[in-house]
Amino acid sequence: MNHTRPFRLETCARPNILSLQPYRCARDDYKDDGTNVLLDANENAYGPSLDGEASNLDGAELDRLRLNRYPDPHQTELKHQLCELRNLHTHTTKDLGPEHLFVGVGSDEVIDALLRCFCTPGHDKILTCPPTYGMYAVSAQVNDVEIVKVPLDPAQGFQLQTEAINAALSSDPSIKLVYVTSPGNPTANLLSKPDIQKLLEHPTWNGVLVLDEAYIDFAPDGASLAEWVTEWPNLVVMQTLSKAFGLAGIRLGAAFASPEVTRLLNNLKAPYNISSPTSALAIVALQPNNVAVMRANRAKIMEQRQRLLHELPKISRIGRFLGGTDSNFLLVEILDKSRAHGGRPSNESAMALYEGLAETRGVVVRFRGKEMNCEGCLRVTVGTSKEVDRLLTEARSILEGENGINSRTVNGDGRTKEEEEVKEQNANGVIA
Repeated sequence: MNHTRPFRLETCARPNILSLQPYRCARDDYKDDGTNVLLDANENAYGPSLDGEASNLDGAELDRLRLNRYPDPHQTELKHQLCELRNLHTHTTKDLGPEHLFVGVGSDEVIDALLRCFCTPGHDKILTCPPTYGMYAVSAQVNDVEIVKVPLDPAQGFQLQTEAINAALSSDPSIKLVYVTSPGNPTANLLSKPDIQKLLEHPTWNGVLVLDEAYIDFAPDGASLAEWVTEWPNLVVMQTLSKAFGLAGIRLGAAFASPEVTRLLNNLKAPYNISSPTSALAIVALQPNNVAVMRANRAKIMEQRQRLLHELPKISRIGRFLGGTDSNFLLVEILDKSRAHGGRPSNESAMALYEGLAETRGVVVRFRGKEMNCEGCLRVTVGTSKEVDRLLTEARSILEGENGINSRTVNGDGRTKEEEEVKEQNANGVIA
């Protein structure tokens, strides 16, 4: 592809970041290859203070991790593995390489690093498309960056309103970043590739489109646009091992971008932001045999997702599924009365079910009724077969049972409207 665009990194990124000289790490010049006597970094040569036998830890495994040494600051092997996963040539013939990657402590570090790289506090802005992931707003507030909001279009399955977004970008050059999610959170739908291209092709905007693909492995094969960063220097694609790979505990996120953008991100990061255990586990997870395990587990999740789509509507007062079905969760309406009696989406009913499930039945879902155009909605993660069994049983019991939701429980056992509003805001404010 040959794209002529207004994007200029040297005028988009913050001047202090462009001139930043990265911290030189102890392992930049002489690697920890097991043969060197390393007396340069004030590490403890006797190893980690862990009694493997007493702690029920594998001593040989601890030795291999060399936890007393600082980790690889560049994570080249890990980056090669991530590129191998995404080099499918679905959207381009070009190859991703380690130079196209920044890795961080979860996607949250990536979100924050992009803000610090491109947005001058108190001056620049970002654009988001609610309903969307809450950490964009949190990181923007931390960095004193204003947010411009252009909602997703509920009438079109929560797709982007590209004309409105492009109009905002045309009228306000201080917008430096646009954060969009595909599949969406909490909407679970893939965004249209042509719509994303329309934003990338904006004729005057000098900014970066950040595409958050945290849930991309639950979408159809070939949906990821990660390799598209080789064609579009104003595109950043974020991914994580927290979701489909089931590795939320290791906190590993990645940003695919042009080498010029990743160079800036790598310059501003903490020297050793990725720990040795995180790196080692991620590299193992990305081996072909374990990618096959991920895909097998994904197939089980997709089977249960289909089951929820089929079985939940059989329960009285379950309304529509909003958004899409391209993720490991569903966004579903809870009604104030049965569909047969003209039930409408109700935040009070959704809160009553949310609280009833969590507080008396031991099933925790997520209230999302205060998100834009999500009135009366719960976000339900797709669990195992047994977990789905329990969800269906308990939801039916609460919504249809003799002691289920009624006029009293809907109003929170006598809560005032103001108290109900506070409860809903608090429940909705949980990020993830």
